Amino acid sequence: MKLDSNIFRIETNHVAPQQGNILIAEPFLSGSYFNRSIILLATYGEKGAVGFILNKKVDYPVEDLFVDFPDFEAEIHIGGPVGTDSIYFIHTLGDTIPGSIHIKESLFWGGDFDALKLQIKLGLVNTHQVRFFLGYSGWEAGQLEEEIKENSWLVADIPQADLMNIDENVMWVESVKAMGGKYSMWENFPENPSLN
Repeated sequence: MKLDSNIFRIETNHVAPQQGNILIAEPFLSGSYFNRSIILLATYGEKGAVGFILNKKVDYPVEDLFVDFPDFEAEIHIGGPVGTDSIYFIHTLGDTIPGSIHIKESLFWGGDFDALKLQIKLGLVNTHQVRFFLGYSGWEAGQLEEEIKENSWLVADIPQADLMNIDENVMWVESVKAMGGKYSMWENFPENPSLN
């Protein structure tokens, strides 16, 4: 019986990205930032895209970054290689945070950081309503589309509840498994094939 060698071919799923989608990195995408990463597209349009890596945690509590930040058990994630000297956040607090940018459903990006701190201090925010990131991932106009054509990313949708309650240790594996077909085989590919 002849084996279909295309089953192991790394190939995009040919879905056009939209704001609020996630990008799933192909198994061998190089670089510490994007290796087996899941990225939320916070904005996407003619001028480019901005996203945040959801599954790369930093072992550093958010309150340690700011002198006056209230006690809050939130984790910080590496958002990407751009603007790593700044903190960004997504949340489900809507218009209670002035200046927020709507992503999809009740998911928002950024806004007035002092308003967020005040709500946390008053006990009005729980850890499943906000996620913090050091830096972000950015693409100029046409750049993300080129990377998708080069088979670097799968484009998928994910329920908002899953975005805010992620088990980052299994998120990439579960995401490729959910894509089905040959993509579910990606979970078994070694992270570094040269070590096999």
